[in-house]
Amino acid sequence: MNVEKITQRILTVLSDEAMWIGLFVVFLKVILITVAAIVLVKVLRMLIRKTFSVRIKGPLVYNERRQQTLSKLLSNVVAYVVYFIAVVSILATFTIDITGLIAGAGVLGLAVGFGAQNLVRDVITGFFIIFEDQFSVGDYVRIGIAEGTVEEIGLRTTKVKAWTGELFIFPNGNIMDVVNFSIHNSIAVVDINISYESDIKRVEELIMEFLNSLQERYEQIIKPAELLGVQNLTTTEVVMRITAETMPMQHFAVAREIRRDLKDFLDQRGVEIPYPRMLMVQRSPGESNITKNAKNE
Repeated sequence: MNVEKITQRILTVLSDEAMWIGLFVVFLKVILITVAAIVLVKVLRMLIRKTFSVRIKGPLVYNERRQQTLSKLLSNVVAYVVYFIAVVSILATFTIDITGLIAGAGVLGLAVGFGAQNLVRDVITGFFIIFEDQFSVGDYVRIGIAEGTVEEIGLRTTKVKAWTGELFIFPNGNIMDVVNFSIHNSIAVVDINISYESDIKRVEELIMEFLNSLQERYEQIIKPAELLGVQNLTTTEVVMRITAETMPMQHFAVAREIRRDLKDFLDQRGVEIPYPRMLMVQRSPGESNITKNAKNE
């Protein structure tokens, strides 16, 4: 009898058209809210990118590094806010008391805030990193043992990608010492080795002739390159040093180009670049005795 009553109730519920219509409406609302949230996030992110790209390309002078950082940060904040509103709206469609839920979430958030001090420290540090413009997305930095390009700066973490592909993720609260290589111009340092048999004054004149044409060939060089003179005297060679001020982080590429072109330039003018040599001396069997007798005489 009980089974028949339960079965009857189930059939009654399943045959209730109003219930199915209500479920369909709720399901449709959930889908519409989800789709609307996704579309809204994409549209707002596109508007943020367009806005900052116009500001960067506009007639006014803006810090491009900072604009890229703020663009990514605003995109993340917009996504968090929109998705939070979407979740609250979905809960409201299920007739869940949102007021009590938000009040409970506030109390829970306060309790978590006291317990999660590291998280609060990460967020505060991330805010000051962005506000003070210590480094931005695209900068080449060294943080601890990590050295590479800043991929992303968030309120909680910072991501640095090394040139070999490794991705370092740092909680902002753990970032103590930062070396930023992208703020000021870099210096390319090139040491050229000259043999002792070469005429130093002539070599200096040739190098100066070579340096006078560098700025025309390399747009990365900011100021005319300088010949500092003889840097070192070793047992086999004379070391001369050249410096050139370049755009930030362009000194590695410029130094490689200068070495290659200077080598060809000096070769064409007969200046020898020293290299290791082996001198073989062959003596006859009786040479040592003859030498010894000559010394005794």
